Amino acid sequence: MTRPRLLDLFCGEGGAAAGYITAGFDVTGVDLNATVGRHYPSEFIATDALAYIATHGADFDAIHASPPCQGYTIATAGNPTARAKHQRLIAATRELLILTGRPWVIENVEQARRQMRDPILLCGRMFGLGADDEDGLPLVLDRHRLFESNVPILAPAHPKHGAEQVAGVYGGGRARKPGQTAAEHRYSCRHDRGGGYVPRSKAVKQALLGIDWMTVRGMQESIPPAYSAHVGAQLLAAIESRAAA
Repeated sequence: MTRPRLLDLFCGEGGAAAGYITAGFDVTGVDLNATVGRHYPSEFIATDALAYIATHGADFDAIHASPPCQGYTIATAGNPTARAKHQRLIAATRELLILTGRPWVIENVEQARRQMRDPILLCGRMFGLGADDEDGLPLVLDRHRLFESNVPILAPAHPKHGAEQVAGVYGGGRARKPGQTAAEHRYSCRHDRGGGYVPRSKAVKQALLGIDWMTVRGMQESIPPAYSAHVGAQLLAAIESRAAA
């Protein structure tokens, strides 16, 4: 049986792609940065995502889009000049997705909620994502992301956030000082910065996200494949429902 085709826009190094492949799609990624194609786990095209969807979007069975988050994320919230350098493309992306007539999903950071329409939130805790740090302490991944779609999609139950040590994979995390233990680094991040702990070990970062093929830069900008595998199963159901109608 032919697998349905999914277009992965603004694809980066393919965190979303891996999940959609697991869900049962053949995936084609599009990103203006040709360098990320070296690590992408499926077919890759280096070109402008909005231009590509305008001419080829309707050729696919479903579409996922992750417009750049830098214009929305908390990482640029305190620097209006830095934030202004980044385009906000959610609205423009949505307009083009609607024109395709295909099932689609837009993904972005939690701070983009005002720009999104009735999104669901996915959290690493919903999928049991975490890893043991270098000294064996269990770490929990939150990595909240919003998903808007033109077909019904639901989120799993959201476990209560407790006192677990939360860790992330992103740029700007505090570097571990020479001679500082992992425990001392975590304490510093929690009490001096109110959080923001990023493990030093690439292997721990990979385990947190469920990713083992990307660069560290790619992981910083990726969603965990577990998120898109969950969404992809619901996209497949929508495609099958339309075919049966």
